[in-house]
Amino acid sequence: MPTRQNLDIFFTFIIAFLLGFIYFSYTSSWFSDALECRPTVEEKHDVQMDLHFPIGTACKQPSVSSSRPDVATTSQWLAPIVWEDTFDLTVIDAIYKQQNITVATIVFALGKYVRFLKDLLESAEQHFMVGYRVHYYIITDLPDEVPAVTLGEGRQLTVIKTATLNRWQEILLRRMERIENLIQYELLNKADYIFSLDVDSKFYAHWGAESLGDLVGVLHAWFFGSSRGQFTYERRPESQAYIPLDEGDYYYGAAVIGGRPEKVLKLVKTCRMQLDVDRANKIEAVWQEESHLNKYFLYNKPTKLLSPEYLWDDRKQKPSLMKVVRFSQVVKNYAEIRPNP
Repeated sequence: MPTRQNLDIFFTFIIAFLLGFIYFSYTSSWFSDALECRPTVEEKHDVQMDLHFPIGTACKQPSVSSSRPDVATTSQWLAPIVWEDTFDLTVIDAIYKQQNITVATIVFALGKYVRFLKDLLESAEQHFMVGYRVHYYIITDLPDEVPAVTLGEGRQLTVIKTATLNRWQEILLRRMERIENLIQYELLNKADYIFSLDVDSKFYAHWGAESLGDLVGVLHAWFFGSSRGQFTYERRPESQAYIPLDEGDYYYGAAVIGGRPEKVLKLVKTCRMQLDVDRANKIEAVWQEESHLNKYFLYNKPTKLLSPEYLWDDRKQKPSLMKVVRFSQVVKNYAEIRPNP
């Protein structure tokens, strides 16, 4: 006959077993729910993608010291600043090519600016995102003058007709609105990344996946290394683009805007809304959309910065720290191509 002590041990065992079963069932359910909350393939479009590297891919070992001690390679908020010799293209392509990404590239070619399209597109086919799927969107009021350019595999071009505008300032002011509409109604589910590029420019060297990021800004060639007091920010408080004298990180060029579609959409929508407020108040920021872009980047930090290699100017002498010019605005006679002021 079982003793009282044995019965106590038996009942203690039964109680411990039941408590353990209940705990295991709860935690198993929690882990199951947690796994179900992982982002789906569709939802990954809205989050930072994991940087998966293929097994067995040979590449150089990264250095523990700075490969470019002559330039800053990170911002104060630890966003990388991309320069030559700060990335390994073998590693970059091994990560991004397996993602089968599509890069939408938006170019405005209005009025006489259409003359720059041929050089831009032909040079892009040689240097821009080579080996990746690229879809050019050419927004123009002269669709019949868009040149026929031979495109590589996985590359395509769409021409979008728009109305003619008489002032070049108005062209700049309306560009954010057109980019906003194109992303919202066309590109959100068709592109992984977006770049908006000025048409009066040309590629001279490799521009690839090292430039990709959630929100990408490019450092303006003419203000690189200058103090914030020299930046041509909008200084009038009446404008929505106003930046006080004691604020500012870098001066960004509006000739290149990039990032994930949802991030770029937020940028251009915000700038468009601020441009609308300025217009209603009969004020125009000193550098139109570029002024509003700099205001946005001041309070919404870009996650990746492109050095002036990615937006040079042919009128400026190249300093010794510039090892390569990848993309540059070409010398032009504004009087010949710009609409009336």
